[in-house]
Amino acid sequence: MYELIRIKGNSYYIESPAKIGLYRLNETDVCLFDSGSDKEAGRKVRQILDRNNWRLTAIYNTHSNADHIGGNQYLQKQTGCRIFAPGIECDFTNSPVLEPAFLYGGFPPRELRHKFLMAQESRAQRLVPEVLPQGVTMIPLPGHYFDMAGFCTEDDVVYLADCLSSEQTLEKYQIGFLYDAEAYLETLHRVMEMEASVYVPAHAPASEEIRRLAELNIRKVHEIAGKITEICKTPVCFEEVLQALFRSYGLIMNFEQYVLVGSTVRSYLAWLKNTGRLEIMFEDGKLLWVTSMERGE
Repeated sequence: MYELIRIKGNSYYIESPAKIGLYRLNETDVCLFDSGSDKEAGRKVRQILDRNNWRLTAIYNTHSNADHIGGNQYLQKQTGCRIFAPGIECDFTNSPVLEPAFLYGGFPPRELRHKFLMAQESRAQRLVPEVLPQGVTMIPLPGHYFDMAGFCTEDDVVYLADCLSSEQTLEKYQIGFLYDAEAYLETLHRVMEMEASVYVPAHAPASEEIRRLAELNIRKVHEIAGKITEICKTPVCFEEVLQALFRSYGLIMNFEQYVLVGSTVRSYLAWLKNTGRLEIMFEDGKLLWVTSMERGE
C-alpha cells in the first residue's frame, strides 16, 4: 500500500484505498490528483515526494469525498501547495462539514463527524481549465458526486475518480454511493466511448480496457432500480424501501451505512419519479412511493 507506480511517461499513481494520481511537470515539480483519506495518507505521500526529490506544486481534487481530500490539509501545510476542486466540490472541500450534513439531511450527529465522512479543512480554489498544468485536461464526470471530474494527461492516461467500482466492490457492497443516477449513467456511457492508453479508476485496478467494467456498473444501476420498482408495487415509505433493499442484498445496517445507502436510495427514488416509473402519495402523515403502473394511471 502507498506504492508509487509509474504508468507511462510522466503519469503515475500511488496505490492506496482511493488511488492518488501523480503527474511530473518537470524534473523537480509534480502535482497530485487527490490526496488520500487522512493526515496519515498525506504523510505517506510526502515520504514518496521526499524520496524522489520532488516538489508538490498543486493538488487537483476530483471531488470532495473525504477519502479523496483527507490528505489536503497536511500536504498544504507541509508544502504550501495550491489546491483546486471543481464546482460545488470546492465549497465542500473548504467546508467539509457539508458532506455529513448533506448525507444526513441536517446537522450531522457526532457519530457521523469523523474522518471517513468529514475531512479536515483545506484552502481550495475553483478548478477551471486555465489553472491546469500544460498537457492536462479536465473531464467532467458528474453523477457519483455533484461536480466530480477526472483528468487526462498528455501520456493518454485517464484518471477516472469514483465513476467506476470494481467487480469485487460491487459484489461486496452491492449499492455503491451516487448522488444523481441519471447523470451517473450518462457518465458511464461516456466512459464506455473513451479512447485512452490506460484508465485509472480510484477504486478499481488500472487497465488498458474499461468498457466491460463500465457495462458492469451500468447493469448494477438498472438492477437496483428494478428492485426498487418491485418493492414499490404496493405503496411504501422510504424506510421500508431501504429495509427491503438491505434484506435483499444481505447488507448490515449501521449509522454510516444508513446515511450512505439511504442518500443513494433517495437519489434512485428521485430518478425513478422524474422518469415516470414511480409516483408519490401522502397517507396518514407519511410520504409513500408507488410504482406508477400499479396505480392504473
